[in-house]
Formats: sequence, structure tokens, C-alpha cells
Amino acid sequence: MKKEKVDNPIPDSQLQIYHTPVLLNECLAALNIKPDGIYVDCTFGGGGHSRAILQQLNEYGRLIVFDQDEDARKNQTEDERVTFIPQNFRHLKRFLRLYKIEKVDGILADLGVSSHQFDEANRGFSIRFDASLDMRMDQRQTVTAANILKTFTEWQLHKMFEQYGEVTNAKTLAKTIVIQRSLKPIRTINEFKTAVQAVVKGNPKKYFAQVFQALRIEVNDELGALKELLEQSTTLLNIAGRIAIITFHSLEDRLVKIFFKDGTMDETVIDDIYGHRFKNPFKVITKKPVTATSKELKENTRSRSAKLRVAEMQQV
Repeated sequence: MKKEKVDNPIPDSQLQIYHTPVLLNECLAALNIKPDGIYVDCTFGGGGHSRAILQQLNEYGRLIVFDQDEDARKNQTEDERVTFIPQNFRHLKRFLRLYKIEKVDGILADLGVSSHQFDEANRGFSIRFDASLDMRMDQRQTVTAANILKTFTEWQLHKMFEQYGEVTNAKTLAKTIVIQRSLKPIRTINEFKTAVQAVVKGNPKKYFAQVFQALRIEVNDELGALKELLEQSTTLLNIAGRIAIITFHSLEDRLVKIFFKDGTMDETVIDDIYGHRFKNPFKVITKKPVTATSKELKENTRSRSAKLRVAEMQQV
């Protein structure tokens, strides 16, 4: 019996404002969707990718969507084929088991910050506004960017800005923060800008973008979550199932590229005691990352730094 579908209660125009999905057609092609398959959208956001996947599923298909941001829940598609899970995708395996799902046919993750999150001043993601230094994607967690600036040691701040933001004067920036916070609390975006203004190098907009990226990655443990997702995918995908990841900075892209190539996070793969050599369960589909077309670049500037990599599960 065919399941009855209910139209999305939120107009498409409003969802487009919330977040325009990047590389949409490329993602659909990459997933090689089976009409009766089970798919996971790890980063639901405005639901653009999810709605497009649903259009290619029949009444037996199923879509599991994750999003830790409470705001994304408002964009849910009222469809019996969809299961919305308000959690970080690092818990993918646990929740699939909860819903009696052992294997899936495709996994999609559009990493980074949604347009909505950037545009909501009080979330503290954008340097365009003055607001509390929050940057939590999941408002249920307690650690904010302000907490990190207040409690991290100079060495921790140095390494964070150096590794996650590739800030050229990370050491100087860290020292300045430690000095300035001893004089006055740093709780808002403008207070932070004022505190470190003297050490800003080059283009201020680019500099603060790198600094904010580092803080955001630390607050949300973005790289840790990505590693967990990648590692879990090797046991969750059906044979010929595909995983497609869209990244927006070199740290994420490097992780995905290496994992798809090697099939593991281990830098050195050691043979087991019987001499069996580890075999990568993935076949790399995208030798080079897929990037936005000139048409998409004109329509959505956020797609400028997007890179899509795809791998397929193979028999090992």
C-alpha cells in the first residue's frame, strides 16, 4: 500500500533563505540513488538535499536525517519515509541501530555552517554582527567560544588557531588574548575584535574569518565528529553503497581525501598476526573533488569553497 505524503508546511522560498543546498545535482548523481534504498542526510539544515533525495525514492525508500541544531527541526518534511534525528551525526551508528537499520545505501554530509546560522546574529558565527561569542551548533552543549577564550591556556589557544584556522600569527594572537582577558572580559564579538585589533594581519575580514573558523571547529569538535562519521561508514554501507561529503576548508577535505584513499584513520596500517594485509573497503569515485559550476557560483557564493568527494563500498 502506498504511503500518503504530506506537503512540507514551510514554503520552499523560506527554506531557500534558510540555506541553499550546494552541489545539489552533483550530490544526487554521486549517490547513485536506488528508488527503494535507505539513505542518510547527516546535515539536514534547510532540507534541500533531503527533499531532492526523496523525489528519487519510491514508497519503499527511506531517508534518515540528522541535525543537532534545533532551528533545523522547523524545516522537517512531513513524510512517513523520513525519520528526523536531532543529534550530531557522530552518533550515526547508534541511532541507526535504535531504528533497526543495519545497513544503508548512501550517506551524505554537507559540512560547515548553514546560511541561516551565519545570518542569525545571536548565534555568534559571523563577524558581521555584534553578539555573544557563542558558535554552538547544538545549543544543548555548554561550551561556547567565549568559554574557550576565557579558559584555554596560551599554548592551547596558539595550537587551536594554528591548526584549525591556519592563522599566520597564531602565537602572537594567543598571547594577546591572554593579556587582554586579564584586563577585561571577552564575551562578545566586538569585545574580541577590539581586544586583538593590534595584531590583526592582512585583510581584517579574511583574518577574522580564519580565527572564527578555528573557534567554531573547537567549540563543536567538528573534525572529531567527521572522523567518527567516516570510521562508522565502513560498517554501515551496503556493497555498492556510496558516501558523499561536501567540505568547505582544507582540513576537512584532507581528512576525507585520505580516508577514502586508505579506508582508515591509521597512518600506518599493520598486517594482522596471520599476515593478512588491510584492504581498503572503498573505491574512490572522485579522483579530484567536484566543485561548483560557474552558474552555481553566480547564484550561490557559498558554493565557492565547496568540494565534493565520493567513495563507494566494495567487496573486501
